[in-house]
Amino acid sequence: MMQIAVKNRDDITVLHLNGRFDFSSHRDFKNAHDVVLQTEGLREVVVDLTEVEYMDSSALGMLLLLREKANLSNIDVSLRSCDGFVQQILEVANFQNIFNISPMIGPVGPNKKQH
Repeated sequence: MMQIAVKNRDDITVLHLNGRFDFSSHRDFKNAHDVVLQTEGLREVVVDLTEVEYMDSSALGMLLLLREKANLSNIDVSLRSCDGFVQQILEVANFQNIFNISPMIGPVGPNKKQH
C-alpha cells in the first residue's frame, strides 16, 4: 500500500509517495493530484519517489496522466527519485526525456533536468 503526503511551498507542491506505487494506488494518486492541480497559483508539482520501494507500468501511466492534466493548466511536473530500482524503471521507460528528474533534496524547477 502506498501513502501520499502533500506539502506546499509557495507555488510548488510536493507529493511524497511512500510504499508500492502500482495499480492498487490508482484511486489515491488520482484523488491527491486532482486536488493539488486545483491549487491557485500553482507552478509546479514535484512527485517525490525517494521512498517508493516498487513501481510498475501502471505507475508510469499514472505519472504520464498527471503530466497531461498539469500541462493543460500550464503546470510543470518534475520527479525526484533515488538510485536503484525506481531509477532504473524511469530510465528504461525514457522518462528522463519526458520529465525533469532530480535526485536532489529540495524542489526541482523547470529546466533543471538532471540525468
